[in-house]
Amino acid sequence: MLVGRDLTVRRGAITALQDVSLELRPGQVFGVLGPNGAGKSTLLATLSGELRPSRGQVLLHGRLLGDWADMERARCLAVLPQSSTLSFAFRVADVVAMGRLPHRTGRGADAAFVAAAMAAADARHLATRSYLELSGGERQRVHLARVLAQLWPGETGQVLMLDEPTSMLDPAHQHSILKAVRAFAAQGAAALVILHDLNLAARYCDRLLLLKDGRPIVAGPPDEVLQAEPLRAVFGLDVLVQRHPELGHPLIIAR
Repeated sequence: MLVGRDLTVRRGAITALQDVSLELRPGQVFGVLGPNGAGKSTLLATLSGELRPSRGQVLLHGRLLGDWADMERARCLAVLPQSSTLSFAFRVADVVAMGRLPHRTGRGADAAFVAAAMAAADARHLATRSYLELSGGERQRVHLARVLAQLWPGETGQVLMLDEPTSMLDPAHQHSILKAVRAFAAQGAAALVILHDLNLAARYCDRLLLLKDGRPIVAGPPDEVLQAEPLRAVFGLDVLVQRHPELGHPLIIAR
C-alpha cells in the first residue's frame, strides 16, 4: 500500500518533520494525533506528494510516489485537505462529481458512484443545493463525498487521507463520518485520518501515531498509544484512561 520511510521535511532552518516512518495497510484506519504545530498536516502533505521530503521516501505499491503519473495516482489515492473552498455556485452533485474526473467509467456509473458517496457522507439531501448556500459543516461533508467518489466503492490498493475531517461537524456527524471511513476501509482500502479528539481516535482507528514537534513519540494500537504518560508528554494534559463500558476501547477523561 502506502509506506513512508524515515521522512524528514525542512522548511528553511525549521525541521517540520523528522524521522517519521509509517505504513498504511488494507482494511485499516490509521490515525495521526498531536497538538497544533506537531507536523500532522506536513506529514499528510508529504505522504500525498504535495511536499517533497528533505530525506526519506514515500512508496505507493512499492513505487516511489513521484514516479506515478498524476491521473494514475489520482485513481488510487485521494486527499481531503484541512480546508477546501470553492467560490462558484456549483450544485452540490456537480462538486461531488469532480471526484470522478480521473476515471472513465461512464456517466451512468459515475452518477451511481456520486450518489453512493453522497449518501455515505450524509450529503445526498444537499444534491441540488448551491455550494455557496451551505454551512461550513455541510461544505465539509460535500468535500468528503467528493474524495469518497474519487475512489468509490473502495478496494484493496486504494488510499484515502483526511486532514481533520470532523473539525466543523456536530457530534452526530463526527461519528457518522468516521463510521463511513471505517466502512470504506472495510472494502479493502487504507485510510489515514488526522484527528484532535482522542476518544474518536480510540473508537475508530486501528493504529495511531502520536507526534510532537514533528517527531514520532509512540505508534501502535490505541491501547498502547493512548496512555497517561505519552498523552501528558505530548499534550501537557493529565488524564484518566479507562475502558468504554460497552465497546471496550480506551476512554480518555481529562482530570
